[in-house]
Amino acid sequence: MEGKKYQAIEEEEDHDILKAEEPAIGYIFDFGGTLDTGGCHWGKVLWHAYERCRVGVTEAQFREAYVYAERTMGRLPLVQPTFTMPDTLAVKLRLQFGFLADQGYWQLSAGNAQCEAVLADVCALAASHVAHSREVLQRLKGQGSPLALVSNFYGNLPAVLRHYGLDTCFDAVIESAAVGVRKPDPRIFRLGVEALGLQPAEVTVVGDSLANDIVPAGSIGCSTVWLEGEQWSDIPVDRSLPSRVIADLDELA
Repeated sequence: MEGKKYQAIEEEEDHDILKAEEPAIGYIFDFGGTLDTGGCHWGKVLWHAYERCRVGVTEAQFREAYVYAERTMGRLPLVQPTFTMPDTLAVKLRLQFGFLADQGYWQLSAGNAQCEAVLADVCALAASHVAHSREVLQRLKGQGSPLALVSNFYGNLPAVLRHYGLDTCFDAVIESAAVGVRKPDPRIFRLGVEALGLQPAEVTVVGDSLANDIVPAGSIGCSTVWLEGEQWSDIPVDRSLPSRVIADLDELA
């Protein structure tokens, strides 16, 4: 009996050693709409702020302004490399409100007060979400998981991460403006996988967009986790596309 007891202890210790030697699964995270809004599309985040601040426009009019601002920021170098997230959102909102005024949807007599109110609203919301995301990232990192960030952004992502205290969370940051590849091109996820020194099957990609994150990452062999939040469109989605669906990043850790 004593011999069997010691054999069982030795087998348990061997099992623990094997578990310790197993490679940690890496994670690739999206930023916008994932770490900063909890899965809610930024268009919806902004629209709800417009509602809370009682900006007198319809959602259809806001959507026109949102699309105009996104296209303008993608075309023109309006965002400087040193801009934080509040700086970036300020540019976005100035473009939106300028468009609304030009179209006659919003009266300039309201001045800058409403624009500033919306900015303060969404900045506070983003800061709260990022604080929660940072806790989850730190727990994953503490468990030995290598982490990368892959994001379509304006060339100022390092400044944004420093502002939020996220710059030490990631082993690699792949920004579309820096590498010349944008989602949904799967190559940007390959860059993230390679930066972690792993194979696609060893990496889980976490994002809020089925089209930009889940489908391209899955196409190169990564596991995928969809952070499901309020979407820009009401069109039904295929929930079988991701490997897993979560409502909060806490479910990862």
